[in-house]
Amino acid sequence: QVQLVESGGGLVQAGGSLRLSCAASGGTFSTKFVRWFRQAPGKEREFVANVDWSGEVTSYADSVKGRFTISRDNAKNMVYLQMNTLKPEDTAVYYCAVGQTWGQGTQVTVSS
Repeated sequence: QVQLVESGGGLVQAGGSLRLSCAASGGTFSTKFVRWFRQAPGKEREFVANVDWSGEVTSYADSVKGRFTISRDNAKNMVYLQMNTLKPEDTAVYYCAVGQTWGQGTQVTVSS
């Protein structure tokens, strides 16, 4: 079974950038769809982006389209979320997921 560990979160000013990483171990990661979600305080977890096994097919939530880019490196068992032009409303814990397997999350805080 795949295990996932997110990293790269932190505190950034509005307009700044962060790159989140999702490291996978075990299982057959390279054949799996990978998704990023986020959960802000007091809100439900929401979809952010996903990428197919090849890295060629991606989709995004409307709220991040044009600002975030999801990518993967199957040779390294990694998935990335490049986040640009960050806004305070992007503040949340970000999670990567493969099927029903989730990482522990990484906190992103955007100050105004």
